[in-house]
Amino acid sequence: MPGKSTIFAALLIAAATLAAGSAAARADDDAVTFFGNIEVTPDTPIHDAVCFFCSVRVEGTVKHDMVVFFGNVRLKGQVGHDAVSFFSDVHAADNSSIGHDFVSFFTDTHLGENVSVGHDFVSMLGAVHAPESVIVHHDRVVFPGLVISIPGIVIIAIIFVIISERRYHRRRMMMQGYPFPPGP
Repeated sequence: MPGKSTIFAALLIAAATLAAGSAAARADDDAVTFFGNIEVTPDTPIHDAVCFFCSVRVEGTVKHDMVVFFGNVRLKGQVGHDAVSFFSDVHAADNSSIGHDFVSFFTDTHLGENVSVGHDFVSMLGAVHAPESVIVHHDRVVFPGLVISIPGIVIIAIIFVIISERRYHRRRMMMQGYPFPPGP
């Protein structure tokens, strides 16, 4: 039975191998990448694009889905089905299209003129910059990050006032002749 240090060393080598280079996988015109970028040109359409810690630039066609985690998306073409973005900046150029749903979480989304979303557009906790010419064929749901920030700001302000008043009260008691330092 291998020791703990042998298992740890094997796991460390495996993690270093994964992180050292772009581990890309392709199957039936799919592009799945960790730490590398995906470029889709008009000459080389792909079926699905999945990107972790990297960026996707689409100047052609993604026939089905595009998913990006912790990267950037530059769309200057079309996505045939769904586009999903987590913690990524999204820029869709003029006349770009997404065939079905576009979902973004914690993402700044910049949509150009005449961008088309075939079904639903959902943006959660991010900023959306879109002109009036953007076409969303069904539902548009935008839940900005500011909505979640306001309660946090109020809570911080309340805590600040409580701490300030407590310190003021302790100073006032000390000035009235109570033993130094005052007790808790």
